[in-house]
Amino acid sequence: MTRVLVVDDEPQIVRALVLNLKARQYEVDAAADGATALQLAAALHPDVVVLDLGLPDMDGVEVIKGLRGWTRVPILVLSARHTSDEKVKALDAGADDYVTKPFGMDELLARLRASVRRAEPVGHDVTEGASIVETAAFTVDLAAKKVHRAGRDVRLTPTEWHLLEVLVRNGGRLVGQKQLLQEVWGPSYGTETNYLRVYMAQLRRKLETDPSHPRHFVTEPGMGYRFERG
Repeated sequence: MTRVLVVDDEPQIVRALVLNLKARQYEVDAAADGATALQLAAALHPDVVVLDLGLPDMDGVEVIKGLRGWTRVPILVLSARHTSDEKVKALDAGADDYVTKPFGMDELLARLRASVRRAEPVGHDVTEGASIVETAAFTVDLAAKKVHRAGRDVRLTPTEWHLLEVLVRNGGRLVGQKQLLQEVWGPSYGTETNYLRVYMAQLRRKLETDPSHPRHFVTEPGMGYRFERG
């Protein structure tokens, strides 16, 4: 059973989410503030976190940063803040998706399912010898879902990994913005190019020798992105 941690200080929203999630066989825990959310996450290890940014004790972005210090759990932000800057700030801190209030329950549940799906281990369906992709700076093990750099594992969030995997599996080929969005976030996405900008910047920071002059994650302006081994 998938365990969901709902973090929101509005009782009616928590009630609606708990009822809808339990009706779909999710196990649900709830927290009304950031401190409680961090404690519950550490104690219960949820499979996905639904997080409101406007909490009474701390900003939701701080909760994201707190979680990202030790876990890759998918984080779905739920917020009344509509500006692009707020979305980018949450994504940059490590959130996997962003839904603005008021929201449709069907859309929220679809995005939650997509977040959980991205976090699931990949199948061992790559051919022998093709699962290891080496560059001068890092090594990607597609079968084990791991990245090594300078002899150490690089910690990627599920969304960062999914984006990396799509690009690596299409090595040398341009992957269009819409294709990337739909493969990583789901079929209802296609115009949220700010998601791609944020996550590509994060991959470059973690994996490129010189993130400001990327060698492996190449931008084709207005078109998409390309992974190059060399």
